[in-house]
Amino acid sequence: MSTDTPHLSIVIPAYNEERRLPPTLAQIGAYLARQPYRAEVLVADDGSSDSTAQLAENTPDVRVLRLDHRGKGFAVRAGALAARGDYVLLCDADMAVPMEEWDKLAPYLSQGYDVVIGSREGLGARRQGEPWHRHVMGRVFNMIVQTVALRGIQDTQCGFKALSREAAQSLFRRVRIYGEDAPPVQGAAVTAYDVELLYLARRVGYRIAEVPVTWNYGTETKVDPLRDSLRNLRDVLRVRLNALQGRYSQPHPTADERETLNAKR
Repeated sequence: MSTDTPHLSIVIPAYNEERRLPPTLAQIGAYLARQPYRAEVLVADDGSSDSTAQLAENTPDVRVLRLDHRGKGFAVRAGALAARGDYVLLCDADMAVPMEEWDKLAPYLSQGYDVVIGSREGLGARRQGEPWHRHVMGRVFNMIVQTVALRGIQDTQCGFKALSREAAQSLFRRVRIYGEDAPPVQGAAVTAYDVELLYLARRVGYRIAEVPVTWNYGTETKVDPLRDSLRNLRDVLRVRLNALQGRYSQPHPTADERETLNAKR
């Protein structure tokens, strides 16, 4: 493993986040300054019309990807594929899950898990400031996800997820709904890209761990309850339809992936 390779890549998708992104970058910078390893921070700017990209570019040690506005799923994919670290951490621009929660996910990657997701459910998880109706909506959506596409995962939508670099490269090259041909979108586009990502991870045979974390509800959230619920439901149904139609390329591990998976067993 090259000594020039960062231990950790932090990928932040951002759309019109000139208010929330600077304190998030400051929090990440302060955390990384206390760590003994090398890390990189990537902001995947989803075609922002405000000064998000410029602010990120003016922040020391931050790399910016300027993208067309095609939604959060597309931005996350672009950032993950551009990441150079041994591990890739995906987090939201509002840092709803504090950076210190990475300390809870990291040991699972060291133990050989390929995908480790922060969860707002389960013993030890904390949801702070969330309106009751939003929690109910989230649980109903999770019931649909488990019924249609992905049993056994209690929270697919928490924006705090980590992958080994090999898993990130493999999975994000396989995604179809928000892949390289994703169409332009209008306004903020919160999506269920996570469901497709985790569905593919399980299909390939990657080890997935779900880890309870602390999550803070943001009053400036871009989630539109009606519009985004319908979009997310559509995404879940598309995952199931794609699977039934055999549209996921390389549904089984490649030779290199089989070698990696076998080595971990």
